[in-house]
Amino acid sequence: MINNRNRMRVAMWYNNRDVRIEEMPIPQIGFGELLVRVEACGICGSDVMEWYRLDRAPLVLGHEIGGQIVAMGEGVEHYHEGDRVSAAHHVPCNTCHYCLNGHHTVCETLRQTNFDPGGFAEYIRLPAINVDRGVFLLPDEVSYEEATFIEPLACVLRGQRLAHMRPGSSVLVIGSGIAGLLHVQLARTLGAGRVIATDITPYRLEAAERFGADAIIHVEEDLPTRLRQINQGRLADLVIVSTGATSAIIQALESVERGGTVLFFAPTNPGITIPVSIDKLFWRNDITLTTSYAGSPADYQTALELIRAGTIPVRQMITHRLGLAETGLGFQLAAQAQNSIKVIIQPQR
Repeated sequence: MINNRNRMRVAMWYNNRDVRIEEMPIPQIGFGELLVRVEACGICGSDVMEWYRLDRAPLVLGHEIGGQIVAMGEGVEHYHEGDRVSAAHHVPCNTCHYCLNGHHTVCETLRQTNFDPGGFAEYIRLPAINVDRGVFLLPDEVSYEEATFIEPLACVLRGQRLAHMRPGSSVLVIGSGIAGLLHVQLARTLGAGRVIATDITPYRLEAAERFGADAIIHVEEDLPTRLRQINQGRLADLVIVSTGATSAIIQALESVERGGTVLFFAPTNPGITIPVSIDKLFWRNDITLTTSYAGSPADYQTALELIRAGTIPVRQMITHRLGLAETGLGFQLAAQAQNSIKVIIQPQR
């Protein structure tokens, strides 16, 4: 039900230490569009990358949502008021050169689409193109909170697909934040022979072990040496870098086995470059370096099914549930990356 004031509260982001609760009009929907009442929205690691956001501030962030349809524009089919949904904030055109070659996440349309205004708001408008190819009905088994994991898990699915994660492979995950922990769990689900996780924070190392890592290594240890001790004398077949720290990238290049792959999953700060030995990594050792950004609609659907089936137990990863007025605290928790894993904002509180 929509409130009678036709206005809503939003968490307006100015920077990670300045998030203000403000009011704005509830978005008006047009042909083919949906108005969704946001029940839960997760804080993503990209939300706290100030260098990526500051030139556009102030703005309402938030793209990992679960909510309920409260109004529909003319021409909407397949959905009804009251439906429980999640949605993709970026959607591809499905017809360009990139989409037709399987690279949906570099599609220009995907880079231009988004929610109005963002998930840290009481309501969002879903443009018609998002409604057409980016809305996902939630099964009864999937809560609004669990729905907030669909988008990040979709990104992780695409990453491991591009990195050719194979059953029996040894996998090293560098960085055990939320993305790293999802990588740990997915690699385990896909049949990895051994999963090893690193981090600088004891809290997150313990979480990695709890969520399926066979072994954990503090990043200040000699990583290649410890890997060989744990992994029967070998380095890792697949190294997934889930942090933008330069030191992590260097560790990754030192920790990949001959014939292996390094997946750069997290971005660095702007301007960072790393020298790479063509002879050592490529010509002699057949190392593959690859990247991954976002997820395709098909990845969203697969992620939803993994969550529905309980294959990836995402609910256990939630450490904080905060009302909209506490969004600033949520950003501090996520940015500090200490004693938190997943922070969920509940805009209706």
